Amino acid sequence: MIFEDEPVPGFSLPILPGHVSPGRLERVLRAGNFAVTAEIAPPDSADADEVYARAKIFDGYVDAINATDGSGANCHMSSVGVCSLLTRLGYAMVMQASCRDKNRIAIQGDILGAAAMGVANILCLTGDGVQAGDQPQAKPVFDLDAVSLASTVRIMRDESRFLSGRALSCPPHVLIGGAANPFVPPYDYRAQRLKKKIEAGVQFVQTQYCFDVPRLREFMKQICDMGLHEKAFVLIGVGPLASARAAAWIRDYVPGIHIPDEVITRLRGAASQKAEGVRLCVELIQEIREIEGVSGVHVMAYRQEDSVAEIVERSGILEGRVPWYPGRSQGAQDSRKAN
Repeated sequence: MIFEDEPVPGFSLPILPGHVSPGRLERVLRAGNFAVTAEIAPPDSADADEVYARAKIFDGYVDAINATDGSGANCHMSSVGVCSLLTRLGYAMVMQASCRDKNRIAIQGDILGAAAMGVANILCLTGDGVQAGDQPQAKPVFDLDAVSLASTVRIMRDESRFLSGRALSCPPHVLIGGAANPFVPPYDYRAQRLKKKIEAGVQFVQTQYCFDVPRLREFMKQICDMGLHEKAFVLIGVGPLASARAAAWIRDYVPGIHIPDEVITRLRGAASQKAEGVRLCVELIQEIREIEGVSGVHVMAYRQEDSVAEIVERSGILEGRVPWYPGRSQGAQDSRKAN
């Protein structure tokens, strides 16, 4: 798989037959590899070095990095800004685009700018309401939602035009992503909602945190029964819990995250709750990888980013494969690959 040793930025790669983007993430997924993505927390800063330091933690362990877009309705460095800094180093980026803060004019402009910088993946999100953040007086936009945004990106890419009908001289060559949350009711609605997103243009999916594998199995069975796993790549959200107290707080105060009682009980009884959180994440990944229709995992380790390498290494999901990272020379042999 020569794309794994490419030392050049993703936008300089050719678009392979049957692909819609030049990105390494699409190449990994279409090659049938179990993909690993992670999430970078944008800094509350204008210092580029803070972004570089946060990305470097993932070197050699992830296939792409998500740049969040005002997650939790809190302001940080923009997703476009983070992508601008990291694509120039060659990182494969997933630009998150939220409909909360921008109308269709601004979002379409961001998509073109991101594609020009080398971003090959766009994750389409509706976005959390402003009341969830620290500036609830902000005015929400919601001109589009996740479904109509995915359709917008597809029209720009496949029909080379804006929503207005005005032509694009060069379309954005991007893989279109969407989110899913199988872990909160109404459960039967979740697969149908995802079906709408896929029909709108979504080609890869990243889910909310999974701490309930039986519920995930039910969701994936629905997905496979509907044939959706053949139309979009599904990456399951995972992450380490720092402690039982943190897990209980997340469950009670962060909308959309389901953490079963037995997980909190397990953490509470551990000698080192943080180490147990990492161990639990590794075990979850190993279970998840065996579920039909799952194409990878999306590791969200907020304030525990330095644990991602350990989690990926211990889970064995890369099976000796070494994702590209800045500084690797073409044909370089990584010690993990040699072993």
